[in-house]
Amino acid sequence: MQASRGSRVVCSTGSQWQRLWQGSCASGPGCGVGLILAIVAAAGEVGAARRYRGAMPSDDVRLSAFVRGSVQGVGFRWWTRARALELGLVGFASNLPDGRVQVVAEGPRPACERLLALLGEQPSSLRRPGEVTGVTDQWSAARPGTIGFVER
Repeated sequence: MQASRGSRVVCSTGSQWQRLWQGSCASGPGCGVGLILAIVAAAGEVGAARRYRGAMPSDDVRLSAFVRGSVQGVGFRWWTRARALELGLVGFASNLPDGRVQVVAEGPRPACERLLALLGEQPSSLRRPGEVTGVTDQWSAARPGTIGFVER
């Protein structure tokens, strides 16, 4: 089962989530089964984003990107998290001991490709912090169970 367009999601506190997916879930609205991208529309929670994963759609991918340059200690992971959430992706951004930042993002391939393009874009159109000298990417199948996008 997969949630699809038009379903309304209500969180446990009763806040209503903005509809971004259209259709209906076989288990009913708000069931949390499958893939639902939602941005909280309740007062005080605007801008928070979550992505729930149950059964993975076959077109979801996992992007592992290794970003080189002056990217640690400049807000790069925070910026990456913000862009990933805007694109509806889940995963993490983490500093590596060698000075690189590892970005792991899961979701639809077009959204992952857009994030990859933003990571290496020269010059950055979205005021990316730091200076990126290169990005190496690896692709694989998405893994179920990932929630949110975090900085590590």
